[in-house]
Amino acid sequence: MLDKELLEALNKQMNHEFYAAHAYMAMAAYCDYQSYDGFANFYIEQAKEERFHGQKIYNYINDRGEKAVFSSLDAPKVDFNSILETFEDGLAQERDVTQRFYNLSDIANQKKDYATISFLNWFLDEQVEEESMFETHIDYLKRIGDDSNALYLYEKDLAQRSFSAEA
Repeated sequence: MLDKELLEALNKQMNHEFYAAHAYMAMAAYCDYQSYDGFANFYIEQAKEERFHGQKIYNYINDRGEKAVFSSLDAPKVDFNSILETFEDGLAQERDVTQRFYNLSDIANQKKDYATISFLNWFLDEQVEEESMFETHIDYLKRIGDDSNALYLYEKDLAQRSFSAEA
């Protein structure tokens, strides 16, 4: 069994992971509308990854003999001024998620729930990768600037992205 406060926090995080997927799909929609299919693919794959994270928390809650509770999701931002802005918003979202996992880890440590501490460490490691990935894409996009040829090539590279839970 999970401590009530920890269970509530895990459920909240599970829902936030599904919200993150929702937000990335909104970014994909913006990219598709702007005919940036490669960038749209990047965000569609990112959304798959966030849903996987939500499912992972869902499974953990159930494995601990508790009930996963779903709540409504806020509407994500749907209007962007540029591809760069989508990545900057993505980075801000990932930094928020990192802070949420820090807070969850604080609760698990306070409750001395070692199984949950171990479980959350995977997410903490994942967040380092997520933030780094978005920072790198932002650096590349700033470097590319208004070079449409470089942007075209970069987009084609991102069109190859494919999420795999085994990776």
